[in-house]
Amino acid sequence: MRDANRFASFRRRGCMTVCLKPDHRRDRMLPKSVYVFDAYGTLFDVNAAAREAATEQAHAALAEHWPQVAANWRAKQLEYTWLRAVAGHHCDFWQVTQDGLDWALEAAGLHDPATRARLLDLYWELTAYAEVPAMLATLKARSAKTAILSNGSPAMLQAAVKSAKIANMLDALLSVESVGVFKPHASVYDLVGAHFGCAKGDVLFVSSNGWDAAGAAGYGFTTAWVNRAGAPIDRLYAKPTHVLPDLTTIPKVA
Repeated sequence: MRDANRFASFRRRGCMTVCLKPDHRRDRMLPKSVYVFDAYGTLFDVNAAAREAATEQAHAALAEHWPQVAANWRAKQLEYTWLRAVAGHHCDFWQVTQDGLDWALEAAGLHDPATRARLLDLYWELTAYAEVPAMLATLKARSAKTAILSNGSPAMLQAAVKSAKIANMLDALLSVESVGVFKPHASVYDLVGAHFGCAKGDVLFVSSNGWDAAGAAGYGFTTAWVNRAGAPIDRLYAKPTHVLPDLTTIPKVA
């Protein structure tokens, strides 16, 4: 009753706005000011290289095996980044991309150097997922900052955004090469704040890799895991804030 009398008194004096506690839930619903995306598998379709090469007559032997090759290539590419990071033997992402492909081709019994060369060439021209341009355009229309934060080398990222025609929709291409260790090391996520001068709470970090989304969540970012395959959530030290089937609704995520 005493509280009710106090609020009635505040109303009479016209100070309800200043006397009530702020509703912090409203702050949490505000759009982020910085949107940071993983590149490979998130913006760019990592299966596109093997899928396209398999349609070419010169690489007909790949037609039967390309899904296996693509899956193994990606799996080994990521495994090698983790193992190199733990062991302290860093190399650039182009090296682990080649090493992963060599393992995948050998596992499939494919030994044609021309097929290997073609797959590597196509990796520099990966297509973006269909919803990417419109999603980025929506973010830029409301003056949000956008960036890629990737294991990819600077040259690989520049080629990818140019090929996908999205370079003008991104404010920064941030590569792990500037810190010399792969994700999910915290020094990689530090690159966002260092570049934009923003707080962790200003950032929505988006990745198709569950472990990357977890790593960024543990770091302190709000995260969105783009779970295109409908996979179970990774059992790690942190969980993504949002789980989405694709990138379409990213501009609506707070």
